[in-house]
Amino acid sequence: MTTALVTGAAGALGRAIVRRLTADGHRVAALDVEAKGLDGALPLETDLRDPAAVEAAFAETRARLGPVGILVNNAAVYPARPFLEVPLAEYDDVHAVNQRAYWLAAQLAAQQMSTQTSGRGGAIVNVASITMHGGWSDLAAYVATKGAAAALTRALARELGPEEIRVNCVSPGAFPTAAETIHPDPEAYDRMVLERQALQRRGKPEELAAVVSFLTGPDASFVTGQTIEVNGGWVMA
Repeated sequence: MTTALVTGAAGALGRAIVRRLTADGHRVAALDVEAKGLDGALPLETDLRDPAAVEAAFAETRARLGPVGILVNNAAVYPARPFLEVPLAEYDDVHAVNQRAYWLAAQLAAQQMSTQTSGRGGAIVNVASITMHGGWSDLAAYVATKGAAAALTRALARELGPEEIRVNCVSPGAFPTAAETIHPDPEAYDRMVLERQALQRRGKPEELAAVVSFLTGPDASFVTGQTIEVNGGWVMA
């Protein structure tokens, strides 16, 4: 049994990942600004914008569940406005949650993974987004951080490989979550998604969680530095 830590655990994708890793038999710490109702996990209310809070969450996870062996960097904020109207403070906030927190969490997790008494090794999964391929309008800050998540994945996979720490990325498509409320016409948005996908249905959060389960499990023991697209065939890279 391994200790897993999931950020952004209270959202639809995060909850599905927490449920799946718990079902896989892992001890799970679930981090979010409002980490409630996450059955079977250790809820830790954590503002990822605060490095001290992140460090405290990792310390508490180790004290209560054991050293982290799996990290899923899933948290994200998703403000939408035209690029020319984005204030620098908003960009900094998006970067703090979607990228700086990924960096810090990966660093803290890798430190615990490389000092485990049972030996080296672990798995990190960063969550990117289909938007990094299309350059979507009104989401420049979000898109930039998601592209960075994929690039960070490759850099960390290279550097942490000698420690037997595998680092991979999942890039979800347009899953039906609360994030879609930024689109003013839900029906038109739904039609747009289906027109672009090869599979003519909306994805389920559990389907993304299944890929995370694979990447953090023994069947992916020789997989690192990869970005797996989970988008129903929208993007075929």
